[in-house]
Amino acid sequence: MAIVAYIDGGARGNPGPAGYGVRVENEHGTLINEFSGFLGSATNNVAEYEGLLAAAQWLQDEGIEEKLVAKGDSQLVIKQMTGVRKINSATSKKYVPQIKKLLEGKDVTFSWVPREENEEADHLSRMAYEKYQKDKRRYSRS
Repeated sequence: MAIVAYIDGGARGNPGPAGYGVRVENEHGTLINEFSGFLGSATNNVAEYEGLLAAAQWLQDEGIEEKLVAKGDSQLVIKQMTGVRKINSATSKKYVPQIKKLLEGKDVTFSWVPREENEEADHLSRMAYEKYQKDKRRYSRS
């Protein structure tokens, strides 16, 4: 059996208000969990990595031992996590070791998917930072 985690992150502006979204399914596509988070001002790459980090932390916290298939639409993140692309940026150098440590000893596959196949995680990430924007406007009028 495998767990599939769809991961996405985004920012309005780069950097700008950012969030991540994660949708976790079983291998048959049945929803297990979904979650998102607002990150404050961050870049798109930071948001993508934060999504993967949140998914890895969730797996560890839940004690899930099944194979993980992590799917994301960021070619940079997927290629860096698989070792296909060299890690040059300070951002990547910060996140990759943290994520690998959380996933240590697990059977993990990283897979790039087109944005159209990652719509649920994309929606969750957008909701995270759009909610902040709405709240910010509402509270700034007071």
